[in-house]
Amino acid sequence: MDTPLSTIAVVGLGTMGTGIADVLVRAGREVIGIDISDTAAAQAVAALEASTARAVARERITEEERQDVLARFRTFSDLQAAADADLVIEVVPESYEAKHEVFRALDGIVRPGTILATGTNALSVTRLAADSAHPERVLGLHFFTPVQAMKLVEVVSSVLTDPRAVDAVTRLAQDLGKEPVAVGDRAGFIADGLLFGYLNQAAAMYEAKYASREDIDAAMRLGCGLPMGPLALLDLIGVDTARTVLEAMYADSHDRLHAPAPILKQLSEAGLTGRKSGRGFYTYEAPGSGEVVRDALTPLGAAEAGAGREVRSVGVAGSGTMASGIAEVFAKAGYEVVLAARSQEKADTAKARIAKSLARSVDKGRMTGEARDTTLALITPAGTLDAFAEVDLAVEAVAEDLEIKQELFARLDKICKPGAVLATTTSSLPVVACARATSRPQDVIGMHFFNPAPAMKLVEIVRTVLTGDDVHATVREVTTRIRKHPVDCGDRAGFIVNALLFPYLNNAIKMVQEHYATLDDIDAAMKLGGGYPMGPFELLDVVGLDVSLAIEQVLHREFRDPGLAPAPLLEHLVAAGCLGRKTGRGFREYARR
Repeated sequence: MDTPLSTIAVVGLGTMGTGIADVLVRAGREVIGIDISDTAAAQAVAALEASTARAVARERITEEERQDVLARFRTFSDLQAAADADLVIEVVPESYEAKHEVFRALDGIVRPGTILATGTNALSVTRLAADSAHPERVLGLHFFTPVQAMKLVEVVSSVLTDPRAVDAVTRLAQDLGKEPVAVGDRAGFIADGLLFGYLNQAAAMYEAKYASREDIDAAMRLGCGLPMGPLALLDLIGVDTARTVLEAMYADSHDRLHAPAPILKQLSEAGLTGRKSGRGFYTYEAPGSGEVVRDALTPLGAAEAGAGREVRSVGVAGSGTMASGIAEVFAKAGYEVVLAARSQEKADTAKARIAKSLARSVDKGRMTGEARDTTLALITPAGTLDAFAEVDLAVEAVAEDLEIKQELFARLDKICKPGAVLATTTSSLPVVACARATSRPQDVIGMHFFNPAPAMKLVEIVRTVLTGDDVHATVREVTTRIRKHPVDCGDRAGFIVNALLFPYLNNAIKMVQEHYATLDDIDAAMKLGGGYPMGPFELLDVVGLDVSLAIEQVLHREFRDPGLAPAPLLEHLVAAGCLGRKTGRGFREYARR
């Protein structure tokens, strides 16, 4: 185990195995590719030839270097070829039976000091090691796809693993230009342990017909900055693979959030496993293609059932960052905006905030000085809601407190003209409770903007069981006109984004609470392994731990699932006044401004 890992065997030459072989040979290792399928072996060679040819074309390597790389990759169909390997990495199908078979065979082939690594992303490394003649040399080496691009490698130890083996593969990962993270043996490890629970919830949300597949995916891309929506990602990973991972996670955690959504079983058993089969949650041009094609579930696009109401003027109630941001968005789109606050002074301050925001846009070349002046001229600050008497759309952006919002809607009901649409920007409170505070609940709808409103493209359109079809059509049309992306959902706690985001954040807190992984390792795992713009603890501290706790409490009260109960560590930090960046301390400490 103390020898350099210069000769490495990769068992299983599917997409993952081929990617691992590619990065190894490029890093100067001799690689022995082993697969019982001659076709898979030939495809692996062809893939390496193609990737290295692209590297030459882009002048990243010379043709001579390319030939050296290709010469270091040899393929075989028999495990005996691994006899001289210093390290064997198996990436065969995700089943104990298949992996046990490989490890038992390798025990009789490789040298005693050879390290055996499993590429599993969910199965127990301890269970695999226990079945080996030398359990101390077995560990997990979990790469992420596409291997060439993804930086994260999870190095998984069991209680039986020799630390020298861990050190050796950690150095190898670093030599490959990867970021190794050491983790213990728990189903899903860090990245998949958090990712697959979120994917499962998204599948269940779609199965319940709460929102369309397109709206769920758009919501998480645009609302959270994720590289892919959850249902498209399930198709990429493989619906059958996701089901296997979740089964392993549920067996380990007994958390209902990890129990595979029934739709995953239905699709898997029908052979609709995602991109590889040509159909999963979406339909693809051909098996293996990433090109989505229209099918029976594809929305018709701009066509909207029923006509909306005319909207020329908009009232925005509130004086905080969200209210001023929303007012800016409407004014930029050419709407006359009344910005009402509790006093004229607060309204004037909110307009001044908008002026500063527009000035920054001018400085950065995003808009002209003339456009800035035109936009500002469309905004009228007012110190009373009475100024909303003639607006066509009233949008409230006041404190996230149901009593305050209900009181405001009762006032809007008396002030606004008949036919005006009344919208709440709540992120977690029941929209219907605001609607019932009026005598016209059919005119009330949710418009959940994301912060900062001028930059974030998503708006969740939340209709209650009482919302009129023409009101829904009106708000969708207006949302498109202000250059935002509307997604439809029902009046349920968390809507789409928060209902999927906050259980994931809560599970990350539980990992730290249980001493499974550190804040830094979890944040690194999700950024490097999942392509997330921020790690969960970075995001929690930005959102505010008090805000996060309130949302998690709302979700837990509505769905009554024990797995959604806020992590005690979060409750303790909030009780201690550690609320994140705004107080200088949350999960991390920050310099006071």
